[in-house]
Amino acid sequence: MTAGLAAAYAECRRINARHGRSYYLATLLLPSAKRPAVHALYALARVADDIVDRPGVDPALASTQLDDLHRRLRDGGACDPVVVAARDTIARWRIPASLFDDFFAAMRMDLHVSSYRTWTDLLGYMHGSAAVIGLQTLPILEPLPGLAEVAAPYARDLGLSFQLTNFLRDIGEDLDRGRVYLPQEDLDDFGVTTAQLRDRVVDDNLRALLRFEIGRARSLLANAALGIRLLDPTSRDCIRTAVLLYGGILDEIERAGYRVLDRRVSVGAGRRAWLAVAGAGRAWLARRPHHTHQASVCNTSEKPNPRSSIGA
Repeated sequence: MTAGLAAAYAECRRINARHGRSYYLATLLLPSAKRPAVHALYALARVADDIVDRPGVDPALASTQLDDLHRRLRDGGACDPVVVAARDTIARWRIPASLFDDFFAAMRMDLHVSSYRTWTDLLGYMHGSAAVIGLQTLPILEPLPGLAEVAAPYARDLGLSFQLTNFLRDIGEDLDRGRVYLPQEDLDDFGVTTAQLRDRVVDDNLRALLRFEIGRARSLLANAALGIRLLDPTSRDCIRTAVLLYGGILDEIERAGYRVLDRRVSVGAGRRAWLAVAGAGRAWLARRPHHTHQASVCNTSEKPNPRSSIGA
């Protein structure tokens, strides 16, 4: 790796560490050969997010900037370290370009779509903004030989579960951007209005709504976790720890009495550290030479369910 490419990856690592603490902590459990690629994909998504999420965003200007970022990613010729690292990751790990096409299409939706009528409508957006992130990462996590297609639905659910968890944690921040990511049909079913959300009113109706959405997120997390055994042993503790950390965010929302309209809950530093230490021990064991793919699969009594819970 050239010095310039190493510097580009280092910048992606800094972006991940600064903006995605839970996710970054989990990536540290990956082998050093895989870690930079995951950081590069995170940084690319973060740069695109920042374009559409900046205060007072001009949709026309942001759309132009997204188009330019997408073009540079596709065609090259850029010296932007995030693009340089992402292009190298895509080539090195043979990640399909169509996944990035879908991602940028979803980012453009944020410039003109502020709410979603149904869960199915929201899933259409989340396919490009979240599910494809799981699929982009899947080659780096290395499914066991011949199981890439079987692992794909779990990778999709992993991305969906992480994003739905973020939506629930960040309701207040998204309201400030003029967006509501909870399906309107769910608000209607539980008697919650968008005016109530904007007024930051937490009542029994809102708590019931959030309990329902947390249950949906946990279902996605649980199904994604079933696919961990389909991955190379050296990747499993990264994903296992990430699932626990995101589940911890859901726990914190409940502990806060569902008061997420005027604050941002997070998993405490102590719990994050404990999960990281536990995962590091398992990750070290997984890298020992006698741990093989076959032994890891055959030693589990619970069989993965190849059906995705995407419609949960």
